[in-house]
Amino acid sequence: MTTIKLTASRRARAAIAAMGLAAGGMLALAPGATTVPDDVALAVEVLVKPWEGRSLTAYLDTIARPPVWTICDGDTDSVKPGMVETPAGCDRRLATKITGVYRAKLVACITSWTSAPLGWRAMMDSLAWNIGAKAACGSAAARLGRAGRWLDSCVAATAFNRAGGRMVVGLARRRGMGDAARIGEGELCASGVL
Repeated sequence: MTTIKLTASRRARAAIAAMGLAAGGMLALAPGATTVPDDVALAVEVLVKPWEGRSLTAYLDTIARPPVWTICDGDTDSVKPGMVETPAGCDRRLATKITGVYRAKLVACITSWTSAPLGWRAMMDSLAWNIGAKAACGSAAARLGRAGRWLDSCVAATAFNRAGGRMVVGLARRRGMGDAARIGEGELCASGVL
């Protein structure tokens, strides 16, 4: 088993600092939009949207086992063939679901959530969106986070680099140090704890 080396980066620290300016930890993702917690805003803008890719038309994700209809930024709930969404509708779906479903479950399973570092919380939000809240809550990343072992938790989350039973390079980059254009979850997480 290879251990992933995570390091802090200027670009990830800048993204965290930009969200850290939020008043009361709440931000609007767009003018006139409902506010969301700072960790959700950071996860949505820096991790989920860049890595998921956006499709305004429903498509069948055949990497998933079993294949699942998907729309927007990886949303699979109540998606039907032929479904179409607007960019604003995708933004609303994403922010609402991450806040009300995924983050809510993380808050319930990680009692120290509010005192955890912002970059770590954003990484866990993104991880839960991608693998499911139940899997995220049961992961070594959550267990280590509950123990306050933030960097170890960041590294543990990099293990979720498989889809359809095989390692996917894009997932490995997403979980780790990202690529030239996108910040990785591990990169953001480490930048908030180192």
